[in-house]
Amino acid sequence: MEVLLMILMIFSILLFFLSFFQKDRYSALAKEVEDLSMTMLQENYQMKKRLKVLEEELMMDGESSMKSLYTVRKPIHEVVRNQVIALYQQGIPLDQIAKQSALSKSDVKHIISTL
Repeated sequence: MEVLLMILMIFSILLFFLSFFQKDRYSALAKEVEDLSMTMLQENYQMKKRLKVLEEELMMDGESSMKSLYTVRKPIHEVVRNQVIALYQQGIPLDQIAKQSALSKSDVKHIISTL
């Protein structure tokens, strides 16, 4: 009986020391999971970055289309306004007044309508 216990004790010590030299399967699996999560985080970051750029482009396109729908009139200098009025009173056509004053035809009409 003592011999059997000694054999089992030696066998258990031998297995204990062998366990230190055996390859750890869980560390390899943990490394794979960590690599996979890093890859997913990088892809997620890149996707968010691309989405942000796309949203900015869409907002810029939306602003330019809104500007074309609603043109904002810039204030016209008083000297130019007086020049347009003087040319109109002289009987010069609106097209020629627009060319000379570097204004659009609608701006010239707006100035004349305020008389």
